[in-house]
Amino acid sequence: MIADFGFGVLLVAFLASLYSVIAALYGEFNKIPAMVESARRAMLLTWPLLTLAAGILVYLLVNDHYEVKFVYEVTSRAMPTYLKVTAWWGGQAGSLLFWSWLMSAFASLVTLRKWDRDREFLPWVIVVASVTLAFFIGMNLFFENPFRQFYQTFNNEIAAYTFQPANSILFTPADGQGLNPLLRHPGMIIHPPMLYLGFVSFVIPYAFAMAALITGRTDDRWIRLTRRWTLWAWLFLSAGLVLGGRWAYDVLGWGGYWGWDPVEIAAFMPWLTGTAFLHSVMIQEKRGMFKHWNMLLVILTYDLVIFGTFLTRSGVLSSVHAFAQSAIGPLFFAFIGITLITSVALIIYRWDLLKSETQMTSLLSREALFLLNNLLFMSILVVCFWGVIYPLISELFTGQKVTVGPPFYERATGPLWATLLLLMGIAPLSAWGHSTLKTLGRAIWIPAFGAVIVTAALFVTYTQNVFALVGFFLVALVILVTIYEYGRGAYARSRSQGENIFTAFWNLTGRNRRRYGGYIIHLSMMLMAIGILGIELFQVETQGTLAVGDSLQLSGYTVRYKEVASWDNPGAGVNHTRAVVEVYDKNGNLLGNLHPRKDYYYDTQQPMTIPGQLASLKDEVYVLLIDWEPITPVGTTFKIFVNPLVNWLWLGSLLFLVGVIIAAWPDKDPERVTVRDGKRVPQASAAD
Repeated sequence: MIADFGFGVLLVAFLASLYSVIAALYGEFNKIPAMVESARRAMLLTWPLLTLAAGILVYLLVNDHYEVKFVYEVTSRAMPTYLKVTAWWGGQAGSLLFWSWLMSAFASLVTLRKWDRDREFLPWVIVVASVTLAFFIGMNLFFENPFRQFYQTFNNEIAAYTFQPANSILFTPADGQGLNPLLRHPGMIIHPPMLYLGFVSFVIPYAFAMAALITGRTDDRWIRLTRRWTLWAWLFLSAGLVLGGRWAYDVLGWGGYWGWDPVEIAAFMPWLTGTAFLHSVMIQEKRGMFKHWNMLLVILTYDLVIFGTFLTRSGVLSSVHAFAQSAIGPLFFAFIGITLITSVALIIYRWDLLKSETQMTSLLSREALFLLNNLLFMSILVVCFWGVIYPLISELFTGQKVTVGPPFYERATGPLWATLLLLMGIAPLSAWGHSTLKTLGRAIWIPAFGAVIVTAALFVTYTQNVFALVGFFLVALVILVTIYEYGRGAYARSRSQGENIFTAFWNLTGRNRRRYGGYIIHLSMMLMAIGILGIELFQVETQGTLAVGDSLQLSGYTVRYKEVASWDNPGAGVNHTRAVVEVYDKNGNLLGNLHPRKDYYYDTQQPMTIPGQLASLKDEVYVLLIDWEPITPVGTTFKIFVNPLVNWLWLGSLLFLVGVIIAAWPDKDPERVTVRDGKRVPQASAAD
C-alpha cells in the first residue's frame, strides 16, 4: 500500500537524521573527519527522502485516497486539483511534514557550502539542524502521521491506525470532509509557506551561533556567515505576516488586517526578536560590542519559532488560525525548555569570551540608539508574550478562560511604536562612537522642518486628531531623513564620479546594498505606517437591511443596493450568493459597482464571506453581504466599512520586499573589509 510506503520513507528519514547527529558527535569527539563527512551526507539524504514522502502524500491528496485519514480530513472530490495540493499544509499532520521538508532543504543547502575556513563549525551545525529535524519528523511518526489509514472492525466502529489492527478491513469513505473554506483563499496558498520558510530559515543562524559557542570561536565570523540567511528568513517571515494580514482582510469579514489574534502574535514574536537581531549584529560587526546580547537574541528567535509552532498545533489556543487539540503540545513545550536551557547555559559557559571589544562612550552614538531600538522591540515582545500566555495561566490557576483583546495591545504598544519611529528618524544621522545634540540637531533640522510643514498641511486639509498628527509627523520625519541621507550620498557620488543623479543613485545602492536596502526598507515601513494610522484611527462602519434601490451613506459615500442572485456550482460543490451595489461619491458621481458575496460549501457545510472592495490611495469602500432572504429578498443586510489610507499598507509591503532583496543580494566583491578602531576587519564574501 502506497500510504504504508510513505510511512516507511518517513521512518528512514527519521533514522537518517538521528544517525547524522550521532555520527557528527562521534566524529568530532574522536577527531575522525570521515565520520563528520558521513553525518553531512546523511543530512543531505533526508531531503530526497522527505521529498519522496511529500510526493506520496500529494499523490494521495490529488487522487482522492480517502482511506488515508489526513486526505479525508482536508480534501473532497469537489475541490480543484491545485487546492488538493495546497491542502498538504492545510491540516496538522501535513503541515508538520511540510515544516520538516523545508527544514531538510535548508539544512542540506547550508552543508553544501565550502567549509574550508570554518571546518570546526560543521559538526555542530549538523547536530543542531538534525536534532531539530528529527524532532519534527518524530512528531509525524509517532503522533501526527499523515499516512494513517481508516480501518473498520467487525462491530462497524471506524478507528484510525497506522497499521492494520486484528479482525479489521480497510475502510474507504465515499468522499472527504473538504478543506476549511477560509483556507481556500489564494492568500492561504502562499501565506503558510512564507511563514514556514521564515521559521525554518532562522534555524540556520541559531545553529551557527551554537557552533560558535561550543567551539569557543566567538568572534563575528558566525554572524557574517549567516547574515544573508537571517535577511532571507526575515524577508520570508515578514512576507508571511503581510500575506496573513491580506488574507484576514479579504476573508474574515471584519474589515481589518490584524486582530491581535494569539496565533498572529505567535508568528509576530520571532519577527520582533529577528528584527532586533538584524540591527544589533551591525554593532558587533562595526564595534565588536553586544556579543552576549546577539547570542541571546538568536536563541530567543529560534525558541520563539518553536513556541509559535507549539501554540498553533497544541490546541491550547482558540483561534481561527489554530489546529485542533493534539497530544504533541507537551513535547513541544519540553523541546523548547531543553533548547532554551542548553543554549543559555552555553552563553554562561562562554561568558568571558563574549566580552565587548570596545566600550560605549556616548548616549547619542549610533550603537546607543540601536541598543535603545533593541530594548523597545523587547518591550513590545514582553507585551505580546504576556498577552498570549496570560489566558493560559489564568485558566490553569482559576479554571476560567479570559480574553486579552486588541485594546490591551494597542494601549501598551502604541507609545513604544511611536518611539521606534522617532529612533528610525534619528539613528541614520548619528555617528558611530560619538554624537552630540549639536551635531544631531545640525543634521536633522532640515528634515524636521519639512515634517512640520507636512503635519501642518495635514492639520488644515485632513485631520485635527492629535494622535494622528503625531503619527504623521513621525512618519514624515523618517521619510524625509531617509531621502535626505540617500540624496546626500547620491549627490556626493554624482559630483565625485561625474555621473548623472539617477546613475549615482543606482551605483550608490549597488556599492552598499545592505545600507541602502535598509533605507528602502525604512521607507516601505513608513508607507505601511500610513496605512496602519489610517485604518486604526479613521475607520468607520455601518450596517443596515436594505430593499432593492435603497441606499446607505457613510463618510461621504453612498452605497445603493441594486440586485442579488444565488446559484449553485455543482462542480465546485458550492452555492454562490452575490449582490450588486453601486458606490457614489458625495457629489453623486458613480465610482463603480461592487459584488460582495457569500459562498456556502456543501462538503464542509461552512460559509465564507467575500467583500466587495473599491480601492484608492485615499479610502477603500469595503462592503460585506451579511444576510438575505431567498424568498423575499427585500431584506438584504449589508455591513459597510470605509478604510482610509489602508492601501498604503499593501503598497508599502511591496516596496518592503524590494528593499530586503536589495539588502540580501550578494556583493560583487569577493572579499570586502570594514575598519574597526583602525583595524581592517573582513566582511562576508559573496559566497557566504
